[in-house]
Amino acid sequence: MERKENPRAVSEDYADLIVYYLNNPKILNQYGDAAVQYINEAFAIVHIPIAEMTKEAVRTFSYNAIPKLYGLTSEESLGISGVTKLRSIQKFNLRGNGVIIGIIDTGIDYTNPVFIKQDGTTKIISIWDQTLTTGAAPVGAEFGTEYNSEQINQALKLENPYELVPSKDKIGHGTMLAGVAAGNEVPQYGFSGVVPESDLVIVKLRQAKKYLRDFFIVPNDIPCYQENHIMWGVQYCTQIARNLNRPIVILTGMGTSQGSHSGYEPLPVLTSIIGDFPDTVVVLPAGNEGNLKRHFHGSINDSTDYATVELHVGNEDKGFSMELWGNAYGTYSIDILSPSGEFISNLPISIQLNREISFIFEQTIIYLDAQLTQTPTGEPLILMRFSNVTSGIWRFNVYDQSGLPGDFDIWLPMGNMITIDTYFVVADNDITLLASGAAVVPIVMTAYDPKNNTLYLNAGRGYSRDNTIKPELAAPGVNYIAPNLNQKFSLYTGSSVAAAHTAGIAAMILEWGVIRKNDFALDSIKVKNYLIRGSVKLPELTYPNRDWGYGIINIFQVYDIFKLRL
Repeated sequence: MERKENPRAVSEDYADLIVYYLNNPKILNQYGDAAVQYINEAFAIVHIPIAEMTKEAVRTFSYNAIPKLYGLTSEESLGISGVTKLRSIQKFNLRGNGVIIGIIDTGIDYTNPVFIKQDGTTKIISIWDQTLTTGAAPVGAEFGTEYNSEQINQALKLENPYELVPSKDKIGHGTMLAGVAAGNEVPQYGFSGVVPESDLVIVKLRQAKKYLRDFFIVPNDIPCYQENHIMWGVQYCTQIARNLNRPIVILTGMGTSQGSHSGYEPLPVLTSIIGDFPDTVVVLPAGNEGNLKRHFHGSINDSTDYATVELHVGNEDKGFSMELWGNAYGTYSIDILSPSGEFISNLPISIQLNREISFIFEQTIIYLDAQLTQTPTGEPLILMRFSNVTSGIWRFNVYDQSGLPGDFDIWLPMGNMITIDTYFVVADNDITLLASGAAVVPIVMTAYDPKNNTLYLNAGRGYSRDNTIKPELAAPGVNYIAPNLNQKFSLYTGSSVAAAHTAGIAAMILEWGVIRKNDFALDSIKVKNYLIRGSVKLPELTYPNRDWGYGIINIFQVYDIFKLRL
């Protein structure tokens, strides 16, 4: 097959913009003769020359159009969620047969026996490796290389399978997720995926372009991924399921703290659109930011003229970004006091503000972008990007001139994009779920330890910034046994583990409903409501709550709902 490639999609000479065009191509005319790729009827990607991605990019294109950077969300469980118990009932021996699980992450070790059937063939329908350029790309995307099951099966017969299918998971995160959700049973290690008979569609994400790392000041050695590439992965998995006319659960173990935390960024919107499709469920992690002091919540009212934010910057963090989101009716301004005592006074948010702030006694540069009304939330945004930042305590006084009570939230980067030595001195553990976890329709999962029924220490906490109940449920995600890159097993912890476990349980419900013809009207919201009804409530807690959502996932208790419908 002749290769058709869009070089701008992967070239470091072009920047990417995400445009919500809603099947109205005229909206794209403002970008002139820039190359355009259509993800679907709602979103398009515009590729512009890198020279146009200037320091004023936020003002020129809007912050929502700039792809956010996503990171990984991970660091005994089948029985505790009712999976094993349910399988013991003949009519509910649900193992994912006929259901696809699509995983958008770091790839997969397709040679691992947990992904190979007893007849020696692969469980994988296809792999789209966005990092490779040696073979045919998926239709529409026009970058990366797609391998189908026939090619993978041929590769598995070779002494060196990677001669034919060179796709590798070099990090292990995607392999772990696939194993948790759909790996084969390995009794000698006490391991089984939740739905070992489900098939897999795998998207290996390419690392973010350098210009975007530079824009958000993320070190080159930190794994991070562009929002638009994940969006392509979601669309790819959806299209495979449509072509095969099969139900699918879509999972990514990625997340970001960039954005409003209200579910209005492009990927949260896309996952909500896709999650509403029939026979489709989307599962996302809440993140692991809960105890890392990376969220500040401030209030300004009649008794306080301003709120003071103290940020401790660690010695090893030389650059990072920070976002302040205010109330839609607020009119904010800030003062900055550096560790050396330099004071920058009264930086107001105008309709569009772009300013480079330098200091006399230190080398720090702050690139400040502010928008009075950020599309589509209508909320004001202050984006600060710190370069060559001085360690120590930075202080920010935040004012609101609207005359109305004003709240605001500030978030630091997630995961290992900064060290644990950079944090807010007075932090708020609420609304520490990732911005991606604020997506309205998908099932958003937090992690708990089933050995003692305690929440994972760093579990991201809700709700979303607009008080949507997120996360919805808790699933096992502490010291969870799963396959590693040595084709053995390790213990993993994090909300993406809980999300993978839940993806398997969602596949069980799709098998019961769609494949076994008990409920043809399943989508993310309906499956979510089944799981909420069957969830276990701890007696000492009130539900819903910001930590646990509606309770602990338990598929066996959902069985009681199914019984009434048989």
